[in-house]
Amino acid sequence: MSNGEGKYNIKAVSKMLGIQAGTLRAWERRYQMVAPTRNESGHRLYTEEHVKILRFLISKVNEGFTISQAVSLLENNELGIAPRQYALESNQASELSDKLLQALLNFDETKSHDLISEAFSLYTIDKVVVEILGDILIRIGELWEKGKITTAHEHYATAILRSRIGSIFHSFPNNSFLPKVIAVCGPGERHELGLLIFTLFLRRKGFDVIYLGASIEENDLYEVIKIVKPKFLFFSVTMKEHVGDTLDISHKLLEVFNELKIGVGGHAMDKLTEREKEEHSSLLLGSTKLEWEQWLKVRL
Repeated sequence: MSNGEGKYNIKAVSKMLGIQAGTLRAWERRYQMVAPTRNESGHRLYTEEHVKILRFLISKVNEGFTISQAVSLLENNELGIAPRQYALESNQASELSDKLLQALLNFDETKSHDLISEAFSLYTIDKVVVEILGDILIRIGELWEKGKITTAHEHYATAILRSRIGSIFHSFPNNSFLPKVIAVCGPGERHELGLLIFTLFLRRKGFDVIYLGASIEENDLYEVIKIVKPKFLFFSVTMKEHVGDTLDISHKLLEVFNELKIGVGGHAMDKLTEREKEEHSSLLLGSTKLEWEQWLKVRL
């Protein structure tokens, strides 16, 4: 994460911070919260900035946070140090996102995968999927709606992003204490990428998610709910013409399944009028990780 010169090896950092080297390596592999350089022998070298970040994470873990929660605090800039570094990294992430979007629109598969791999090497999975890939998804949708790119562009970019998100989808364990969740596209909706991104967010938190995707008949959805008995059901809507039907079925399901909590998200929901947003406020998930967190916190 820092561009400074690395001067501490992993043994020195381990001793300095009181953390096992193996734990440190595991954190780096899973969360990519620091990216130490390598010397000629291939050994990790940590900068002063890396040490500050690691010290912050360890202090939060010692306070009772999980490491994933501590990383989330770090990403939300609650560390309170090196604001210039955060601004620099934000610009780097934006530049990487721009390059990836251009590679996708140029149908350059090799460069697209290389840039996605670079993003995962620099940032946490949450940041890459929700912020970088999620942002690209929105931008592609807007370009397509305005007629600035073809359907072929949209389908190609979606296929590339779906393949990378899908490859890590099942890598996270479920928390048996968290309720079951059903994730499905709204009626008539065939764009699944937004739903995949949100589902990955849920899986990262440990929810047991039954992912149904697109083209699920209304009667079939009723049957699945009866069998699974989920606490939450989430709809995703990308196209504006499907918003009305999705809101209608949401309210019908709430009348039948009194204990069910329903959330509706997706690019199309951001375009509701203020009156519509107020009318359906209990259903609206929002479009950012922070909004998703707040929605769940109120209803868990």
